[in-house]
Amino acid sequence: MSIDFTCKSFGKWILAGEHAVLRGVPALVFPIQSRNLELSYARTESALELRLVGDHGKDLQLLVWGVLEKACELKKISRQDLKGILLLESSIPVGAGMGASAALCVALTRWLGYLGYVQENEYYEFARDLENLFHGESSGVDIAVALSGEGLYFVRNGERKPLSTSWKPHWYISYSGKRGVTVDAVNKVKDLLLQNPEVGEKIDKQMAEAVAIAEKALKLDRQEGLPLLAKAIEEGGECFEQWGLNEGAPGKHIQWLKEKGALAVKPTGSGGGGYVLSLWDKVPSEDVLEKLIPC
Repeated sequence: MSIDFTCKSFGKWILAGEHAVLRGVPALVFPIQSRNLELSYARTESALELRLVGDHGKDLQLLVWGVLEKACELKKISRQDLKGILLLESSIPVGAGMGASAALCVALTRWLGYLGYVQENEYYEFARDLENLFHGESSGVDIAVALSGEGLYFVRNGERKPLSTSWKPHWYISYSGKRGVTVDAVNKVKDLLLQNPEVGEKIDKQMAEAVAIAEKALKLDRQEGLPLLAKAIEEGGECFEQWGLNEGAPGKHIQWLKEKGALAVKPTGSGGGGYVLSLWDKVPSEDVLEKLIPC
């Protein structure tokens, strides 16, 4: 088929700021270049046909039509007006906290932009509206990084600026062995805040501190930055512990990484499952490395 339009959006991982980002705390977020979603479109006169390929393309089967339905509703488009072949190739696992839903919403937004339904200056808000389908209340952090494809300092409804690093840490993400459900994790944190506002606010403050320390660490040289970055990651990890989002498989995986020599470990994303971030002094041994994805 001859391609008329193509675009790519990336998976993501979060260094610090999860959950608290919903309440105005900054988040530090990065794309994972090796995990992405590529959309290709060929214009035809027949009804829209969806083709899903790649390691995790089929995982999108249940999501795509729901997102398109929502997009048509928001823009008052008739589904019958969408014609052609839409090919989605994805290497981002769904339900793992790697931002698969945001990457999908961004790719479909760009495609609808190409078709003339969405203006470029509304891509972010429109994609975020689509992502609310999955999270109930999207902070927009996943959308922002999927759109920009670069590391970001992100504040909800506020500042978004590129995040530059002065050195390259040995950091990786790895699967905790359990699928994470974002909406469940978000609700668990919100329940804690309702039942015990003082404790909830204290944890948010600790996460804000982890963000500030991590940002500072990345601007220093490696020698000064590494111990500071480890401290930030540990502080962020303690927040997940206090929220009760490390229980079971994630907790065991975190322990295993520490036993193997990781300097610091924390969940990345909503927690309760999904992926875990680990920081190392040097490249880990082969047996560990095969379970890790470089950040």
